[in-house]
Order: sequence, then C-alpha cells, then structure tokens
Amino acid sequence: MSANTANTTPFGNKSTLLICAALVIIGLAAFVAGLAGPHPQRAWQAYLINFLLWSAMAQGALVFSAVMQVTRARWSGPLAGLSESFAAFFPLSFGLFLLLWPGRSHIFPWLHEDLHGKEVWLNIPFLFTRDGLGLLILYGLGFAYLYHALRLKLDGSGPQKGLRKMLCDRWAQKRLDPEQLKRRIVFIGGFYILAFALVLSLIGYDLVMSMDPHWISTLFGAYNFVKAFYLGLGALIILAAIFQLRRGGASGLMPSHFHDIGKLFFAFCLLWADFFYVQLVVIWYGNIPEETHFVIKRVALLPWNHLAWTVFGVCFLLPFFILLNQKIKTKPAFMIILCTAIVVGIWLEHLLLLGPSLAPNVAALPLRLEDGLISLGFLGLMAIAVIYCLNIFPEMTLVKKDN
Repeated sequence: MSANTANTTPFGNKSTLLICAALVIIGLAAFVAGLAGPHPQRAWQAYLINFLLWSAMAQGALVFSAVMQVTRARWSGPLAGLSESFAAFFPLSFGLFLLLWPGRSHIFPWLHEDLHGKEVWLNIPFLFTRDGLGLLILYGLGFAYLYHALRLKLDGSGPQKGLRKMLCDRWAQKRLDPEQLKRRIVFIGGFYILAFALVLSLIGYDLVMSMDPHWISTLFGAYNFVKAFYLGLGALIILAAIFQLRRGGASGLMPSHFHDIGKLFFAFCLLWADFFYVQLVVIWYGNIPEETHFVIKRVALLPWNHLAWTVFGVCFLLPFFILLNQKIKTKPAFMIILCTAIVVGIWLEHLLLLGPSLAPNVAALPLRLEDGLISLGFLGLMAIAVIYCLNIFPEMTLVKKDN
C-alpha cells in the first residue's frame, strides 16, 4: 500500500447511523401518512421520483469506477473505491422497485386510456417483468464487478466476521493472480457500462416517458443515462468531500483528485444540457402536435414554466459558471454545497417531467412538506448502505502503488 492511503477507521459512528435511521423512519411515516390522506397519488408521485433519483445516483456512481478501469485511468485514486460503495444501495433499489407494484394504479395514468395499439408494450405485467429483469442484470453485473474489485483489494487482515469473513475464507481457498483479476474487472466493467446505458434507457422510457404515452422521443433514453452519470458524479463528489474533511491527509485524496473529477463533472453538466437542447431543437423544428404538447406544457404554461427555468438555472447555469473557476473544484466544503444544489435540481427535474402527467390541471406546483420528508427517508437509506459498505470493507478507499 502507498504511504498516502486512507486509514481503516469506521466511516460512520453509531450516532451517524442513528440519525440516518431516524431519517428513514421519518420518511416512512410521511409516506404512510400520505397514503392514508385524501391524495394518495401524491405520495406515490414522491415515491417514484425518489426511487428514480436515488437508484440512478447509485447506478451512475458505480459507472465512474468501471470507466476508470476500462480506460485504465490512473488519476482516480480513492475516488474509484468510494464510487464502488454506492453498489450497496442496489438491493434496496430493487426492493423499492418491487414496491411500485401496489401503487401502479396511481403511478401509471395510462392504465385506463386508449393507447391506440401500444397496449402490447404498455401493460403492467410486461412492464414490471422487463424492468425487473433489466435491473437484475444491471445489479448482478454491478455486484460481480464489486466482488472482483474487493478481491483485488482485500488481503485477509482486519476484523473477520460476517460477510467479510465469508468472502476472505472463500478467496483464501483459491487465490488468483492480480493481473488476471484486473482483466476480469475490466471485462465485467465493460458489460456493466453497456447494461447501464441499455437499462437506464429502458427505465427512462417505461417509468418517465410512458407517463405521457402519446409523446415519443428517441433521444430520451440517452438523456436518461447521461443524467444518471451526472447525478452519480455529484453524489461521489459529496461523499469524497465528506471523507476528506473527516480524515484530512489520511484520506489519500489530494486537491488534484477533486480538480480532475470536477472537470469530469463539468463536462457532464454540459453533456446533460446538450441532450436536453438537442431534444428540444428536434421537437421545435418538426413542429408536430404530438411532440410539441409535452414541451409546451412544461416550459410555457403555468405553473410548470417557472420550475423549468429553475431546473435549467440550478442544474446548468449555476455549475457552468462556478466550475469555470479552477480553485473552486479543489474546495471540498464548497463542492458539497454545489453538488447538493444540483441533486435537488435533478429532483425538481424529475418532478417537471412527471408532474404534469401525474398531477394534471393544478394551479400551483404539487410540492408539499411530505415530499421533502419522503426524500429524507431515501437519503437515510442511501447513507446507511454506503456507510455499512465502507465500514465492512475500509480497504475500498486504499490505493496500491501499482495503481
């Protein structure tokens, strides 16, 4: 190990975990109260938005490590290991997906519409089957990638109990050459990236675009997985910044790490905006009523037009002008604030895409206190998953000399 590696003290103490558990309980209580209230569809709307947001965050964060391995990049340092910890959210994400089934009548407004022949694709059993299989493939590849990444890093030292002991005992029986492990990691990482693009496109079509079943955009799938990577990078920067602020130089994170990932984050800020603009230009140029109504409702009509400009400002204009400054990228505390604002902006972007279909004919934005509380519950779940993973496998943040 290099002398500049992170130590292996627990990432989160009991107080942190208790706070996260309290957030989960608060979010669950808000969701149950919403279901019992006069407008249960609003609770399911908040649930769907948060499922899409936090799942995309975990999926996109792991892509960072896979990209570093496939491209054989050497600059990531502990960032790659931190990004791998987001895979701990995958089982929770799949369970949250299955929980969409009880709320299907509130989530899918096309259930009782005339779909003009689209019933072959837009029917509940087929939708849940294909999306569920897609997530299983994506998460299976993600865990296979994490399994081999951990096998390369763990050396059998440290406290041996539970999952860690089981894995170390298994690996001790059959040791593999590090170069062979690296080749496997690159191979699996390439398939994870491919599955990420395909499955996120499918999720975008089925759980977002289908809410307005008569609107079609062939670019929407690409827009969805680019947004997920943008979101994952933001979450990774927040985690890395917290890690560096807690441990200082012992974290192994240098200003150059934040500068480099800040540049990548800036690039995907531009790419996200570009995909949004490309879709808009094609729809505007074609001027086909079936396509333009989707955009007009969200960018020209009240109350959604103000939200559209807010999303554009928070997710593009704000990071664009701020990240032009080189020094700001290297300041962890400031990057936490910026990336948190962008995560909130992407939450609002999901509301902008889904809200006009799930809450039509509203005079004001369908935002309530319960929406924020449910979001805090999902935040607590994500934090527990990441902390649990880093506490069991602290070597994830260690960097070997040959890396």
